Amino acid sequence: MPVPQSLLDFIHQGAKFILAGHKDPDGDCVGSQLALASVLARLGKKAVLCSAGPFKRPELFPYADRFSSRISGGDREGARVIIADCSDLERTGDIGPMLEGLPRAVIDHHITAAPGDNAALFLDTGAPAAAIMVFALIEALGLVPSEEETGYLFLGLCTDTGFFRHLDHTGAEAFRCAARMIDLGASPKLTFNAINGGKSFESRKLMGLVLARAEAHYGGRLIVSSENYEEARDLGARGRDSDSLYQLLLAVKETEAVALIRQEQPETCSLGLRSRDRVNVAEIARQFGGGGHKNASGATVGGLAADIKPRVIEAFGAQLAVYG
Repeated sequence: MPVPQSLLDFIHQGAKFILAGHKDPDGDCVGSQLALASVLARLGKKAVLCSAGPFKRPELFPYADRFSSRISGGDREGARVIIADCSDLERTGDIGPMLEGLPRAVIDHHITAAPGDNAALFLDTGAPAAAIMVFALIEALGLVPSEEETGYLFLGLCTDTGFFRHLDHTGAEAFRCAARMIDLGASPKLTFNAINGGKSFESRKLMGLVLARAEAHYGGRLIVSSENYEEARDLGARGRDSDSLYQLLLAVKETEAVALIRQEQPETCSLGLRSRDRVNVAEIARQFGGGGHKNASGATVGGLAADIKPRVIEAFGAQLAVYG
């Protein structure tokens, strides 16, 4: 995986970096940021980790206090910005305005990436995770990833590949990279337990409520469900098990896509979209101001879940019609 010389120059020429990622971060975003911070420190540079949060996944709880949701004037002074796992300031949430005006580089594998006003753009839409790109960057800088850095990046790779179950016949490079990470100290067992363990009893009850509310549309090819604000408030939004929920629903015969609408705040919803293969949910997400991958995307949408649901169902109509 060739790393742009512009990104290498961007790093070599800087002394202080603010490392940002998308709001509502996942393991790929956080793992990439943590590995970058470690590498920059090894190069004798200062790194400031920032994230708008919230950190909802149990595997990320141990790292939350290493990230700041505010960027001081002192942090900004002389700093350069590297955004990992997303391509624009808007996706970084509340920290975006604090980063404006600073030299900026992007490391991203999403199809929504665009050069914009970034000083350096490392874009590979064929990469299954930003973590693989950071792994390549570390080696291009002339370093061997440390055991700690490799653990962060293996977490990212396993997160975005669904522990490799999302890969198809084009995924051989991801397995080769995973083997190299394991050789450097990454543990599949510990990583699997971190991602899939540590769930609360309340999160199981919340999953049951969402499953009970699921509806099938278009002859069962689309399943839609929702989570109301009171449920998340009473049972806890932290520690949700979205990945298992999507797996259960996509395992239903004839189902090609799943949409999950969560009332995160009284007037704001998150929209999670997953598909088994053919349906491009990134196109659906873009209609709601979001983005992501062909088979896994999302968006933040203003309004009530009950009002958003018919719009989501309608948006899937055109794509499902293509496939009969």
